[in-house]
Amino acid sequence: MGVEGRLIQVEVDVSDGLPCINMVGLLSSEVKEAGERVRTALKNTGHPIPPKRITVNLSPADIKKQGSSFDLPIAAAILANLGSFPAEQLQNRLVLGELGLDGAVRPVKGVLAVVLEAKRLGIRSCILPKENEQEGTMVEGIEIYGITDLEQLCEFLSGRRGIAAGMASKKTEEQNYSVDFSEVNGQAVLRRAAEIAAAGMHNLMMVGPPGSGKTMVARRIPSILPPLKEEEGLEITKIYSAAGLFSGKALIQERPFRAPHHSASATALIGGGNIPKPGEVTLATYGVLFLDELPEFSRASLEAMRQPLEDRFVLISRAKAAYRFPADFMLVAAMNPCKCGYYPDREHCCCRESEITAYRNRVSQPFFDRMDLVVRAEKIEYAQLTKDRKNESSAAIRQRVVRAHRLQEERYKNETTHYNSQLLPGQFEQYCLLGKREKKLLEQIYQSFHLTGRGYYRILKTARTIADLEECEEIKTRHISEAAALRQR
Repeated sequence: MGVEGRLIQVEVDVSDGLPCINMVGLLSSEVKEAGERVRTALKNTGHPIPPKRITVNLSPADIKKQGSSFDLPIAAAILANLGSFPAEQLQNRLVLGELGLDGAVRPVKGVLAVVLEAKRLGIRSCILPKENEQEGTMVEGIEIYGITDLEQLCEFLSGRRGIAAGMASKKTEEQNYSVDFSEVNGQAVLRRAAEIAAAGMHNLMMVGPPGSGKTMVARRIPSILPPLKEEEGLEITKIYSAAGLFSGKALIQERPFRAPHHSASATALIGGGNIPKPGEVTLATYGVLFLDELPEFSRASLEAMRQPLEDRFVLISRAKAAYRFPADFMLVAAMNPCKCGYYPDREHCCCRESEITAYRNRVSQPFFDRMDLVVRAEKIEYAQLTKDRKNESSAAIRQRVVRAHRLQEERYKNETTHYNSQLLPGQFEQYCLLGKREKKLLEQIYQSFHLTGRGYYRILKTARTIADLEECEEIKTRHISEAAALRQR
């Protein structure tokens, strides 16, 4: 359900009566079709079903059953009932898989989430499709058996054939970035803003003319973020597995970078649908969600993102259930200052003031309020573009970002907060101590910039991160000044 696993009990009763397979338990159409798939698969593998009335119940009955994962457990329950192997062999064991008409066991999606739930409930072993075995072994402390067909399942459960349990895999995907910050010429302000954003996992907005390097900088931000922790990699892998986007053999260890087209609907961004599925905000968890040409996104799509940006999760309610999706991501957005893109350069900008205002108002003030940094990307001069010099690499920037993350990890070790961007109002007094000069400066900034309460706290969070990059425990006036300078609409 969503990205979480829910275990279903498959019960089978074989009795005298009109020959049929009757399936109950609030089933979708593909689950109802499982009866015919199972009947044909059993016949073609030498296990014909006798002319009996077979009742299959999928419990609990108030949860809608969807997908093709129930084929194999239904077949296993029928075979156990018919005496092909002792029914005790299915006790405390999870069975999952889709069946072909020839009895072949085919892979399904969402295996990692289900195995994690099985382990939580104390189930000792899992029987999975062979192609999903490696995914299942990412969870330690539970035995995983991969099978290829129904015959192998019968031989294994009857004791005629042994199958070695899959070994827990610690293998990870190697991080290999194809882009680097050393390729970015000029744009010192953008580079600095990207570093601060990465150090505190802050939301970043870049405003500038076409070709000024906004997209170039955004695509390189993942290369300066610290490596994922093991539990973060497991969470991302679980999300992609549930979404049917994971086909690798190793735990995902590269932070996601999602860049949906501006025609994306609110459902595509947030998640949902008839069968609720994760959207882009969930697929970008622990990584970067990049929205290029921000004003071209529909107003409904942008406004729908306001709640996930604050709460870091999405709750989608349906008549039968509520689905909770994680949405702990770093938002990076880019936009032109006007429709033609060249304002305030009146030599090239041909937009009227009303058109400029209308274009900028496509993004609401409440949305801007949720951006920690709003920086202007200036036009790159020819000399900067062609100057032969060595720019600082992503590896060098990442070292400073990692140090800042370690400081935050130590500071918030007893809190639910992990990064400065997640600080709550009640935590500022403890973790953002200010002197008299700093308080006076913040008051002046608040009055001059006409800030909201949210905008005030965003500047304070950014100043905390800038101080961490300097490994300074106290927030100074220079940190507040830079944070304010990097947040102007």
